[in-house]
Amino acid sequence: MQIKVFTIPALHSEAFEEALNKFLRGHKIVDIEQHFVGNGNGGFWHFCIKYIHQTSKGDDKVSRKKVDYREVLDEVTFKRFSALRVIRKKVAAEEAVPAYMIFTDEELAALSKMTEITTKAMLGIKGIGDKKVARFSEKFIKAMESKKP
Repeated sequence: MQIKVFTIPALHSEAFEEALNKFLRGHKIVDIEQHFVGNGNGGFWHFCIKYIHQTSKGDDKVSRKKVDYREVLDEVTFKRFSALRVIRKKVAAEEAVPAYMIFTDEELAALSKMTEITTKAMLGIKGIGDKKVARFSEKFIKAMESKKP
């Protein structure tokens, strides 16, 4: 795991924010700690980002076989899976992170197999822990409830 620190002034920070967002889009982020430090000049944000160094695709020792969820899931479950992907895409755009950081396709497939999505049920899925549930469960639960007939 690697660590990168960003310091961004509270005012006139557009260029610094773009550098941070570019870094976040290009790396697999494990954790982010943020702190605001105020001073006489308005203050600044400190971001400590823990990330995994990604190798290029040709360097992967183990290549993962891509799963076609249309073939793996039944028709009704695949429709729920597709709806969850739309929600994930929207949440990822709002959070300015890659979609897989919200939930992986494998996690979405497990969610789509549930008749009712709850925070307790989410915690039972491999890869979904307390942090993901705290950050994203409410958005997914509300969105799926609104899609019920």
